[in-house]
Amino acid sequence: MDTRFDELLDFPTFQTFKVMGVADDDLSNQVVACLQQHAPGDYSTTVKPSSKGNYHSVSVSVKVTSKEHMETIYTELAKIELVRVVL
Repeated sequence: MDTRFDELLDFPTFQTFKVMGVADDDLSNQVVACLQQHAPGDYSTTVKPSSKGNYHSVSVSVKVTSKEHMETIYTELAKIELVRVVL
């Protein structure tokens, strides 16, 4: 992944990740578990269901320390089986 995060942001900074995935009660727990591996902390998620209820959007704010750290988090969140999109 070759992004321009380092040109756009001053690190360390808090970044809100929005993870969209299959409507499953465990989606939020899997997102937090992934974040704990790469950026340990006390996370509070916001979960919003889609209009038809097939998908959930999980938003969480994470302190990222560098461009590489941010790219790693995006990549690892996208590997979760229930996840469809990471914004």
